[in-house]
Amino acid sequence: MLGHMSEHPIREDISELRFIGPIEKRNEAVDILKHMGFVDVSDSVPWRECFSKDELTPGSALTGARHKEGVTQREFSGMTGIPQRHISEMENNKRSIGKEMAKKLGKALNISYKVFL
Repeated sequence: MLGHMSEHPIREDISELRFIGPIEKRNEAVDILKHMGFVDVSDSVPWRECFSKDELTPGSALTGARHKEGVTQREFSGMTGIPQRHISEMENNKRSIGKEMAKKLGKALNISYKVFL
C-alpha cells in the first residue's frame, strides 16, 4: 500500500440541513443561514450527472484513483503484483475488472473496491 494514503476524514464539524416550509420564506431562511456560515448548495448536481456514460467506466475510475495517488502503472504493478500490461488493459477497458481484482485494486489504493465494478 502507498505510505502517504489515508482514509477520508469524517467531518463531524459539518452538517447538512433540509427544510420543508413555505416557498416564499425560502430566500429569507437561506439569507439568515448564510450569515451563520452555511452555504447554499441547492444548485449543485450529483457528480455522475456531469459525465457521459462512456466516461464513467471502471477503467477511468482506476486511472483516476492511480493518478490521484501519483503512481505510474509500473509502480502500481510493483505494489500489487499485477502485470503492468494488465493494468493498462484495465484502464483502457480492454480487460474487465472482476470482484476479486477490484478488491485488490481498492485495497492498494485505499478506496472502496465498488468504484471498479
